[in-house]
Amino acid sequence: MNGEMTRASVITVPAFSDPGGAVHHFFGTRQHTMAHDLEIGIPSQGIQGAAPSAWTLSVKQVHGTDALVVDRALSSADRFTGGWDALVTDQPGVMVAVRSADCVPILVHDPVQRVVAAIHAGWRGAVEAIVPKTLALLEARFGSNPNQVRLSIGPSAGVCCYEVDEPVLERLRQGGASWEKVVRLGSKGKANLDLKGLIRSQALAYGASPQAITTVNLCTICHEDLFFSYRREGKVNGTMISAIGLPPTQR
Repeated sequence: MNGEMTRASVITVPAFSDPGGAVHHFFGTRQHTMAHDLEIGIPSQGIQGAAPSAWTLSVKQVHGTDALVVDRALSSADRFTGGWDALVTDQPGVMVAVRSADCVPILVHDPVQRVVAAIHAGWRGAVEAIVPKTLALLEARFGSNPNQVRLSIGPSAGVCCYEVDEPVLERLRQGGASWEKVVRLGSKGKANLDLKGLIRSQALAYGASPQAITTVNLCTICHEDLFFSYRREGKVNGTMISAIGLPPTQR
């Protein structure tokens, strides 16, 4: 596992932990909870893993590829009523967050242009290339060079457990010739899908550096003690929160 569990019941990535504190981030577990509704911005005081004096923002997720860009300071009057599966910000003191319970949370940091993103990718979002589309947005909107962007792929359903059927496989085939590299074919039209591997290959194809991509190799279906899992539990009993943000500006 390219990550480390902290006493606060979150997972952090050493590659994001610059000595200067350039970015705050965490992948949540089932022991890491937030008492507030996150579909609007809320103060982060008291949220484990969040930056002091920051705002944390999450929105309704719709298994699409659209991104919400936050390029101004948040206030308690802000409301975000649409649906997005990627959140991007260059604002100090704003942590962008996604929820997951088998889908893949991806955290992104451009240390040069000082912009971050949190991405939620299930199989639909991955097949529709949400990660490359978000990297393209960072490049077009903020001048990010994909070769300088750091990505961390968080805990999700692993290839060991994530079985998919023919409709999903057909969508994968339509997405490109390299689809066979991220599936383990079984019988009767079934296969196991490596969502993390698919996302990593897409990021590399867009221009991300292999050394800049880290993966938390934990399966949410396998590890009942650590994670909620829709596949394992058959319903949404809870979700993990993962977030990233630039530290607040010192006054």
